[in-house]
Amino acid sequence: MSNFNQVILMGNLTRDPELSYTPGKTAVVEFGLAVNRKWKKQDGSEGDEVLFIDCQMYGKRAEVVNKHFTKGNSIFVQGRLRFEQWESGGKKHSRIWVLVENFEFVGEKSK
Repeated sequence: MSNFNQVILMGNLTRDPELSYTPGKTAVVEFGLAVNRKWKKQDGSEGDEVLFIDCQMYGKRAEVVNKHFTKGNSIFVQGRLRFEQWESGGKKHSRIWVLVENFEFVGEKSK
């Protein structure tokens, strides 16, 4: 059986995109995404949850995101989950992040 790894999210940027380039001159943009979820609890009150996700994108699309998005803008992203581990100061760390392959503007463009 094949495995499947696809993520689709819509949320708001938590910070301005950060653009850099690889030694091979490929554009790389990183940004944080906040995805909000609201629901009604059994007691009638409203539940609220925010998920913060690190995102990374490569190539021409990375330059487009950097040019047109700023902190607070809404964005729709599609990509794959990635897992990263490292050691720092004798402690092991890990994180899950999204490698964004496609995006869509949501609402008005900025910049």
